[in-house]
Amino acid sequence: MPNAARLQRVSDNCVFVTENEYVSEDDDDAHDMSSLSECSQNDQPRFAVILGYFNGESFIGEQLQSIFEQTCSAVHIYLCDDRSEQQFSLDDLGLDHGLLSKISVGVRQHNIGFTNNFLNALGSVSDEFQYFAFSDQDDIWHQDKLERAIAALEKAPSEQPALYCARTEITDATCEHILGYSPLFNKPPSFANALVQNIGGGNTMVFNRAAKDIILDASQDVTMASHDWWCYQVVTGAGGHVIYDREPCLKYRQHDHNLVGANAGWRARLLRIRGLLRGCFREWNDINLTALSAQKHLMTESNQQVLNDFIEARQSSLIKRLFLFKRSGIYRQTLLGNLGLLLGILLSRV
Repeated sequence: MPNAARLQRVSDNCVFVTENEYVSEDDDDAHDMSSLSECSQNDQPRFAVILGYFNGESFIGEQLQSIFEQTCSAVHIYLCDDRSEQQFSLDDLGLDHGLLSKISVGVRQHNIGFTNNFLNALGSVSDEFQYFAFSDQDDIWHQDKLERAIAALEKAPSEQPALYCARTEITDATCEHILGYSPLFNKPPSFANALVQNIGGGNTMVFNRAAKDIILDASQDVTMASHDWWCYQVVTGAGGHVIYDREPCLKYRQHDHNLVGANAGWRARLLRIRGLLRGCFREWNDINLTALSAQKHLMTESNQQVLNDFIEARQSSLIKRLFLFKRSGIYRQTLLGNLGLLLGILLSRV
Protein backbone atom coordinates (compact mmCIF):
# COMPACT_ATOMS: atom_id res chain seq x y z
CA MET A 1 0.00 0.00 0.00
CA PRO A 2 1.47 3.39 -0.95
CA ASN A 3 1.94 6.29 1.42
CA ALA A 4 -1.10 8.37 2.22
CA ALA A 5 -1.71 11.50 0.20
CA ARG A 6 -3.71 14.69 0.60
CA LEU A 7 -5.43 15.98 -2.52
CA GLN A 8 -3.66 19.07 -3.84
CA ARG A 9 -5.67 21.35 -6.09
CA VAL A 10 -3.95 24.68 -6.73
CA SER A 11 -0.21 24.97 -7.27
CA ASP A 12 0.11 21.42 -8.61
CA ASN A 13 -2.80 21.45 -11.04
CA CYS A 14 -2.19 19.53 -14.24
CA VAL A 15 -2.79 21.84 -17.23
CA PHE A 16 -3.69 19.62 -20.15
CA VAL A 17 -2.43 20.46 -23.63
CA THR A 18 -4.97 19.80 -26.37
CA GLU A 19 -4.54 18.37 -29.84
CA ASN A 20 -3.84 21.83 -31.30
CA GLU A 21 -0.40 21.74 -29.71
CA TYR A 22 0.48 18.66 -31.72
CA VAL A 23 -1.22 19.21 -35.08
CA SER A 24 -0.43 22.04 -37.44
CA GLU A 25 -3.34 23.97 -38.88
CA ASP A 26 -1.63 23.57 -42.24
CA ASP A 27 -1.57 19.79 -42.04
CA ASP A 28 -3.73 18.23 -44.76
CA ASP A 29 -4.97 15.55 -42.38
CA ALA A 30 -6.02 17.97 -39.64
CA HIS A 31 -9.54 18.44 -40.97
CA ASP A 32 -10.17 14.67 -41.01
CA MET A 33 -9.21 13.96 -37.40
CA SER A 34 -11.63 12.63 -34.79
CA SER A 35 -11.45 15.52 -32.34
CA LEU A 36 -12.83 15.78 -28.85
CA SER A 37 -15.68 17.99 -30.07
CA GLU A 38 -16.60 15.39 -32.70
CA CYS A 39 -16.72 12.74 -29.99
CA SER A 40 -19.20 14.97 -28.20
CA GLN A 41 -21.60 14.62 -31.10
CA ASN A 42 -21.30 10.84 -31.17
CA ASP A 43 -24.25 8.76 -29.94
CA GLN A 44 -21.88 6.39 -28.13
CA PRO A 45 -21.18 6.93 -24.45
CA ARG A 46 -18.18 9.24 -24.13
CA PHE A 47 -15.25 8.21 -21.94
CA ALA A 48 -12.59 10.34 -20.31
CA VAL A 49 -9.63 8.11 -19.50
CA ILE A 50 -7.39 9.52 -16.75
CA LEU A 51 -3.95 8.01 -17.25
CA GLY A 52 -1.45 8.53 -14.45
CA TYR A 53 2.08 8.64 -15.86
CA PHE A 54 5.56 8.60 -14.32
CA ASN A 55 8.68 7.34 -16.13
CA GLY A 56 6.50 4.98 -18.16
CA GLU A 57 8.11 5.29 -21.57
CA SER A 58 8.82 1.53 -21.82
CA PHE A 59 5.19 0.41 -22.05
CA ILE A 60 3.00 3.49 -22.61
CA GLY A 61 2.69 2.92 -26.36
CA GLU A 62 1.09 -0.51 -25.93
CA GLN A 63 -1.24 0.79 -23.25
CA LEU A 64 -2.46 3.68 -25.40
CA GLN A 65 -2.95 1.38 -28.37
CA SER A 66 -5.12 -0.99 -26.31
CA ILE A 67 -7.31 1.95 -25.26
CA PHE A 68 -7.69 3.13 -28.85
CA GLU A 69 -8.67 -0.40 -29.93
CA GLN A 70 -11.67 -0.53 -27.58
CA THR A 71 -14.97 -1.59 -29.10
CA CYS A 72 -16.36 1.63 -27.62
CA SER A 73 -14.29 4.17 -29.50
CA ALA A 74 -15.60 7.51 -28.18
CA VAL A 75 -12.63 8.00 -25.85
CA HIS A 76 -10.41 10.92 -24.93
CA ILE A 77 -7.26 10.30 -22.90
CA TYR A 78 -5.96 12.73 -20.29
CA LEU A 79 -2.35 11.74 -19.66
CA CYS A 80 -1.04 13.44 -16.53
CA ASP A 81 2.72 13.24 -16.12
CA ASP A 82 3.69 13.42 -12.45
CA ARG A 83 6.96 15.17 -13.24
CA SER A 84 8.86 12.27 -14.82
CA GLU A 85 12.62 12.28 -14.80
CA GLN A 86 12.57 12.32 -18.61
CA GLN A 87 10.16 14.67 -20.35
CA PHE A 88 7.29 12.87 -22.05
CA SER A 89 6.52 13.58 -25.69
CA LEU A 90 3.73 12.21 -27.85
CA ASP A 91 6.03 12.53 -30.84
CA ASP A 92 8.07 9.60 -29.56
CA LEU A 93 5.13 7.20 -29.88
CA GLY A 94 4.72 7.35 -33.65
CA LEU A 95 0.94 7.78 -33.46
CA ASP A 96 -0.98 9.17 -36.41
CA HIS A 97 -2.77 12.51 -36.16
CA GLY A 98 -6.17 10.91 -35.68
CA LEU A 99 -5.01 9.26 -32.48
CA LEU A 100 -3.01 12.26 -31.30
CA SER A 101 -6.20 14.28 -31.39
CA LYS A 102 -7.65 11.99 -28.72
CA ILE A 103 -4.88 12.64 -26.20
CA SER A 104 -4.35 15.63 -23.93
CA VAL A 105 -1.11 15.78 -21.93
CA GLY A 106 -0.37 17.66 -18.74
CA VAL A 107 2.93 17.84 -16.87
CA ARG A 108 3.02 18.74 -13.19
CA GLN A 109 5.43 21.30 -11.78
CA HIS A 110 6.17 18.98 -8.86
CA ASN A 111 5.82 15.27 -8.18
CA ILE A 112 2.78 14.74 -5.94
CA GLY A 113 2.47 10.92 -5.93
CA PHE A 114 0.13 8.75 -7.93
CA THR A 115 -2.91 9.00 -5.63
CA ASN A 116 -2.89 12.78 -5.86
CA ASN A 117 -2.04 12.61 -9.55
CA PHE A 118 -5.13 10.57 -10.38
CA LEU A 119 -7.60 12.50 -8.23
CA ASN A 120 -6.24 15.91 -9.21
CA ALA A 121 -6.40 15.00 -12.90
CA LEU A 122 -9.96 13.72 -12.47
CA GLY A 123 -10.91 17.10 -11.07
CA SER A 124 -9.45 18.81 -14.12
CA VAL A 125 -11.66 16.92 -16.59
CA SER A 126 -14.92 18.53 -17.67
CA ASP A 127 -18.39 17.11 -17.01
CA GLU A 128 -19.17 16.75 -20.71
CA PHE A 129 -18.22 13.08 -20.52
CA GLN A 130 -20.63 10.37 -19.48
CA TYR A 131 -18.09 7.98 -18.01
CA PHE A 132 -14.63 8.19 -16.49
CA ALA A 133 -11.91 5.56 -16.22
CA PHE A 134 -8.57 5.36 -14.47
CA SER A 135 -5.67 3.86 -16.39
CA ASP A 136 -2.17 2.81 -15.40
CA GLN A 137 0.68 3.35 -17.83
CA ASP A 138 1.82 -0.22 -18.36
CA ASP A 139 -1.27 -2.46 -18.67
CA ILE A 140 -2.95 -3.75 -21.81
CA TRP A 141 -6.73 -3.42 -21.77
CA HIS A 142 -8.91 -6.20 -23.10
CA GLN A 143 -10.67 -4.92 -26.18
CA ASP A 144 -14.15 -5.10 -24.62
CA LYS A 145 -13.26 -3.55 -21.27
CA LEU A 146 -15.24 -0.33 -21.73
CA GLU A 147 -18.11 -2.11 -23.47
CA ARG A 148 -18.54 -4.44 -20.51
CA ALA A 149 -18.28 -1.52 -18.10
CA ILE A 150 -21.04 0.35 -19.96
CA ALA A 151 -23.33 -2.68 -19.88
CA ALA A 152 -22.89 -2.91 -16.12
CA LEU A 153 -23.12 0.81 -15.32
CA GLU A 154 -26.22 1.41 -17.43
CA LYS A 155 -28.19 -0.83 -15.08
CA ALA A 156 -27.94 1.87 -12.41
CA PRO A 157 -29.96 5.11 -12.60
CA SER A 158 -27.81 7.88 -14.10
CA GLU A 159 -28.28 10.06 -11.01
CA GLN A 160 -26.92 7.30 -8.73
CA PRO A 161 -23.16 6.98 -8.25
CA ALA A 162 -22.06 3.78 -10.00
CA LEU A 163 -18.60 2.24 -10.21
CA TYR A 164 -17.36 -0.75 -12.19
CA CYS A 165 -14.24 -2.74 -11.30
CA ALA A 166 -12.92 -6.13 -12.32
CA ARG A 167 -10.34 -8.84 -11.91
CA THR A 168 -7.02 -8.64 -13.71
CA GLU A 169 -4.96 -11.09 -15.70
CA ILE A 170 -1.41 -11.04 -14.30
CA THR A 171 1.36 -11.41 -16.88
CA ASP A 172 5.11 -11.14 -17.20
CA ALA A 173 6.83 -8.01 -18.50
CA THR A 174 6.15 -8.99 -22.10
CA CYS A 175 2.42 -9.56 -21.51
CA GLU A 176 2.82 -12.83 -23.42
CA HIS A 177 2.83 -15.26 -20.47
CA ILE A 178 -0.02 -15.45 -17.97
CA LEU A 179 1.24 -15.77 -14.39
CA GLY A 180 -2.17 -15.93 -12.74
CA TYR A 181 -5.20 -13.82 -11.88
CA SER A 182 -6.14 -11.41 -9.15
CA PRO A 183 -8.26 -12.96 -6.36
CA LEU A 184 -11.84 -13.91 -7.18
CA PHE A 185 -14.34 -12.29 -4.80
CA ASN A 186 -17.83 -13.73 -4.39
CA LYS A 187 -19.42 -11.63 -1.68
CA PRO A 188 -21.34 -8.49 -2.64
CA PRO A 189 -19.59 -5.11 -2.61
CA SER A 190 -20.65 -2.89 0.28
CA PHE A 191 -19.46 -0.17 2.61
CA ALA A 192 -18.98 -2.75 5.38
CA ASN A 193 -16.55 -4.55 3.07
CA ALA A 194 -14.92 -1.33 1.81
CA LEU A 195 -13.94 -0.29 5.34
CA VAL A 196 -11.52 -3.22 5.59
CA GLN A 197 -10.76 -4.18 1.99
CA ASN A 198 -10.50 -2.83 -1.53
CA ILE A 199 -11.84 -5.26 -4.12
CA GLY A 200 -11.07 -3.22 -7.24
CA GLY A 201 -7.76 -2.00 -8.58
CA GLY A 202 -7.85 1.57 -9.85
CA ASN A 203 -6.62 0.38 -13.25
CA THR A 204 -9.91 -1.49 -13.69
CA MET A 205 -12.26 1.24 -12.45
CA VAL A 206 -14.86 2.92 -14.68
CA PHE A 207 -17.56 5.14 -13.19
CA ASN A 208 -20.37 7.49 -14.13
CA ARG A 209 -20.61 11.26 -13.68
CA ALA A 210 -22.51 11.00 -10.40
CA ALA A 211 -19.70 8.87 -8.96
CA LYS A 212 -17.10 11.32 -10.24
CA ASP A 213 -18.90 14.20 -8.52
CA ILE A 214 -19.16 12.52 -5.14
CA ILE A 215 -15.57 11.22 -5.28
CA LEU A 216 -14.31 14.75 -5.89
CA ASP A 217 -16.61 16.23 -3.24
CA ALA A 218 -15.36 13.71 -0.70
CA SER A 219 -11.71 14.22 -1.62
CA GLN A 220 -11.41 17.88 -0.75
CA ASP A 221 -9.00 18.67 2.08
CA VAL A 222 -8.65 15.10 3.31
CA THR A 223 -5.88 12.51 3.24
CA MET A 224 -6.55 9.00 1.93
CA ALA A 225 -4.47 5.83 1.82
CA SER A 226 -4.97 5.23 -1.92
CA HIS A 227 -7.25 6.59 -4.63
CA ASP A 228 -8.89 3.30 -5.63
CA TRP A 229 -9.71 2.12 -2.10
CA TRP A 230 -11.02 5.62 -1.39
CA CYS A 231 -13.31 5.50 -4.45
CA TYR A 232 -14.73 2.17 -3.30
CA GLN A 233 -15.38 3.55 0.18
CA VAL A 234 -16.93 6.80 -1.02
CA VAL A 235 -19.28 5.28 -3.59
CA THR A 236 -20.52 2.50 -1.31
CA GLY A 237 -20.75 4.86 1.66
CA ALA A 238 -23.06 7.13 -0.33
CA GLY A 239 -25.31 4.20 -1.19
CA GLY A 240 -23.98 4.00 -4.73
CA HIS A 241 -23.88 0.98 -6.99
CA VAL A 242 -20.61 -0.98 -7.29
CA ILE A 243 -20.25 -3.75 -9.85
CA TYR A 244 -17.46 -6.30 -9.50
CA ASP A 245 -16.75 -8.15 -12.76
CA ARG A 246 -15.55 -11.69 -12.15
CA GLU A 247 -13.92 -11.76 -15.58
CA PRO A 248 -10.52 -10.04 -16.02
CA CYS A 249 -10.64 -6.80 -18.01
CA LEU A 250 -6.93 -6.21 -18.64
CA LYS A 251 -3.43 -7.64 -18.62
CA TYR A 252 -1.61 -6.45 -15.51
CA ARG A 253 2.06 -6.40 -16.41
CA GLN A 254 4.59 -7.38 -13.73
CA HIS A 255 8.00 -5.76 -14.10
CA ASP A 256 10.80 -4.25 -12.03
CA HIS A 257 9.20 -0.81 -11.74
CA ASN A 258 5.64 -1.62 -10.60
CA LEU A 259 4.58 0.85 -7.91
CA VAL A 260 2.12 -1.72 -6.51
CA GLY A 261 2.54 -5.43 -7.15
CA ALA A 262 -0.12 -8.02 -7.87
CA ASN A 263 -2.34 -8.78 -4.88
CA ALA A 264 -2.39 -12.53 -5.47
CA GLY A 265 -0.69 -15.72 -4.30
CA TRP A 266 0.73 -16.91 -1.00
CA ARG A 267 3.55 -14.39 -1.04
CA ALA A 268 1.01 -11.53 -1.18
CA ARG A 269 -0.99 -13.15 1.63
CA LEU A 270 2.10 -13.47 3.82
CA LEU A 271 3.00 -9.85 3.15
CA ARG A 272 -0.51 -8.78 4.20
CA ILE A 273 -0.24 -10.81 7.43
CA ARG A 274 3.14 -9.28 8.18
CA GLY A 275 1.75 -5.81 7.52
CA LEU A 276 -1.22 -6.57 9.77
CA LEU A 277 1.00 -7.66 12.67
CA ARG A 278 3.26 -4.63 12.25
CA GLY A 279 0.28 -2.29 12.49
CA CYS A 280 0.29 -1.10 8.87
CA PHE A 281 -3.36 -2.03 8.35
CA ARG A 282 -4.37 -0.07 11.46
CA GLU A 283 -2.40 2.95 10.22
CA TRP A 284 -4.21 2.86 6.86
CA ASN A 285 -7.53 2.61 8.68
CA ASP A 286 -6.57 5.60 10.84
CA ILE A 287 -6.01 7.61 7.67
CA ASN A 288 -9.19 6.50 5.91
CA LEU A 289 -11.43 6.83 8.96
CA THR A 290 -10.27 10.38 9.60
CA ALA A 291 -11.16 11.23 6.01
CA LEU A 292 -14.50 9.39 6.09
CA SER A 293 -15.49 11.05 9.37
CA ALA A 294 -14.95 14.45 7.77
CA GLN A 295 -17.26 13.49 4.90
CA LYS A 296 -19.90 11.64 6.89
CA HIS A 297 -22.60 13.96 5.56
CA LEU A 298 -22.21 12.31 2.13
CA MET A 299 -23.15 8.86 3.50
CA THR A 300 -26.47 7.15 4.02
CA GLU A 301 -27.71 6.99 7.62
CA SER A 302 -27.17 3.24 7.79
CA ASN A 303 -23.58 3.56 6.61
CA GLN A 304 -22.96 6.38 9.06
CA GLN A 305 -23.94 3.92 11.79
CA VAL A 306 -21.59 1.28 10.36
CA LEU A 307 -18.80 3.85 10.43
CA ASN A 308 -19.61 4.91 13.99
CA ASP A 309 -19.58 1.29 15.21
CA PHE A 310 -16.30 0.63 13.45
CA ILE A 311 -14.61 3.69 14.93
CA GLU A 312 -15.89 3.00 18.45
CA ALA A 313 -14.91 -0.68 18.26
CA ARG A 314 -11.30 0.20 17.48
CA GLN A 315 -11.14 2.21 20.71
CA SER A 316 -12.90 -0.31 22.98
CA SER A 317 -11.88 -3.14 25.29
CA LEU A 318 -11.88 -6.66 23.86
CA ILE A 319 -15.45 -7.77 24.69
CA LYS A 320 -17.04 -4.51 23.58
CA ARG A 321 -14.69 -4.45 20.57
CA LEU A 322 -15.91 -7.86 19.41
CA PHE A 323 -19.55 -6.85 19.93
CA LEU A 324 -19.24 -3.61 17.98
CA PHE A 325 -17.27 -5.16 15.15
CA LYS A 326 -19.96 -7.82 14.89
CA ARG A 327 -22.72 -5.19 14.90
CA SER A 328 -20.95 -3.11 12.27
CA GLY A 329 -21.15 -6.03 9.85
CA ILE A 330 -17.64 -5.56 8.47
CA TYR A 331 -16.26 -8.43 6.41
CA ARG A 332 -13.59 -9.40 3.93
CA GLN A 333 -14.26 -11.42 0.81
CA THR A 334 -12.58 -14.74 1.62
CA LEU A 335 -12.41 -17.18 4.53
CA LEU A 336 -8.69 -16.57 5.01
CA GLY A 337 -9.27 -12.84 4.80
CA ASN A 338 -11.91 -12.98 7.52
CA LEU A 339 -9.69 -15.13 9.73
CA GLY A 340 -6.97 -12.52 9.34
CA LEU A 341 -9.51 -9.80 10.14
CA LEU A 342 -10.53 -11.65 13.31
CA LEU A 343 -6.87 -11.94 14.32
CA GLY A 344 -6.44 -8.24 13.73
CA ILE A 345 -9.50 -7.47 15.87
CA LEU A 346 -8.24 -9.63 18.72
CA LEU A 347 -4.79 -8.02 18.60
CA SER A 348 -6.19 -4.50 18.09
CA ARG A 349 -4.45 -4.24 14.70
CA VAL A 350 -7.52 -3.22 12.67
